Amino acid sequence: MRPLQAKFHLGQVIRYRLFDYRGVVVDVDAMFQGNDDWYDQVAKSRPPKDKPWYRVLVHEVDHETYVADRRSDPKPHDQRLFHGPRRHRLSAEVSAQLRPP
Repeated sequence: MRPLQAKFHLGQVIRYRLFDYRGVVVDVDAMFQGNDDWYDQVAKSRPPKDKPWYRVLVHEVDHETYVADRRSDPKPHDQRLFHGPRRHRLSAEVSAQLRPP
């Protein structure tokens, strides 16, 4: 069996197409790690549980989401999303990746 490969990495800025928001990846799970009740109530489109899922800190709101990668796209030219206090919520590794060149 081949190991699963994540489409995104820590600190990467993505756009979630279903609800059209941007955010930064703060955690990556090789497969769904939530519980079945959450999946049944929240994941209405039934994304596959056996593919990578991501915890995403959403831009411009104090909110995290847990999303599958099938409706997400990378945002390669939009790496500076978080400023001021919001940056302190990110790990040192992720914050370093968001620092402007």
